[in-house]
Amino acid sequence: MTSQVQQFASDNYAGICPEVWDAMALANHGSAPAYGDDQWTQRAADAFRSLFETPCEVFFAFNGTAANSLALASLCQSYHSVICSSSAHVETDECGAPEFFSNGSKLLVAQTPDGKLTPEAVRTLATSRSDIHFPKPRVVTVTQPTETGQVYTIEELRALSATCRELGLKLHMDGARFAHACATLGCSPADITWRAGVDVLCFGGTKNGMAVGEAVIFFDTALALDFDYRCKQAGQLASKMRFLSAPWVGLLETGAWLRNARHANACAHLLAERIADLPDAALIFPVEANAVFLQLPADAMEALRARGWRFYTFIGGGARFMFAWDTDVARVEALAADIRDALGRPALDAAA
Repeated sequence: MTSQVQQFASDNYAGICPEVWDAMALANHGSAPAYGDDQWTQRAADAFRSLFETPCEVFFAFNGTAANSLALASLCQSYHSVICSSSAHVETDECGAPEFFSNGSKLLVAQTPDGKLTPEAVRTLATSRSDIHFPKPRVVTVTQPTETGQVYTIEELRALSATCRELGLKLHMDGARFAHACATLGCSPADITWRAGVDVLCFGGTKNGMAVGEAVIFFDTALALDFDYRCKQAGQLASKMRFLSAPWVGLLETGAWLRNARHANACAHLLAERIADLPDAALIFPVEANAVFLQLPADAMEALRARGWRFYTFIGGGARFMFAWDTDVARVEALAADIRDALGRPALDAAA
């Protein structure tokens, strides 16, 4: 079977990166204890502790919805609430899973045009009511980078954390593309997590070169009490855990997690540069990670689809293009040329 032509509708389209594939192949030799009592799971957890430069509790889940939902559920009682952005994945794309796994904790939504929460937005929601008839605010969740591709700076996270501490709230980070934020900021992963006041991080592997898998990392280790039972009850305890944890060894120990993210980010910037002179192809959001959101005329979008390009328009109303670890630069150039052609503008010289 021939492979599909590379598309940029989602970074989930990408395959498995070589470092992950090699680690899985090595883990496939012989037998190993089940349910995480194996050397690969221990090695992966230790790799996270080394990466974040701190003791932490690490758990492995199959996907981001499970990771986010179970992490939030561990921080809440059913009568609590979670503050999030209106575009947050937990609000728009997880089919009520956070509410389901927490037995009913309510999401309190802040209207944020760029997907970022601010201390002011958190304070407004957290203090709007304090009577017993309203679910008590307990957690703030941020997405890093946001669903619009925006990256929280260290200072922004510290400000949010300070507000959380003042109001008695925990801070959770949905890091489905956490590696891409690190690549953008050029900082230590610790600087935008526990050092900035984040209590729990869901670190995404699926969008960074893995076939499947997310890591739930508790920097406040007391919050991890019985989380293994929560994972088991939710069907997230892999019997052959080594095949969920070994890919992380491949990503973390080789540095591929950051190389992959840097490449994806660079490809997003390349597309933005190639069409920067087009007034009819305006950026809806600044390009800060591996996403490009373009406002295009309807006929131009149809022309792109007619040429075989696939993309989504569910955020901001424009075309969203996502870039992954395996993005072919020549294919990015082809997309840019087709966008220019659809708008009646000549292609730029790729060497320019």
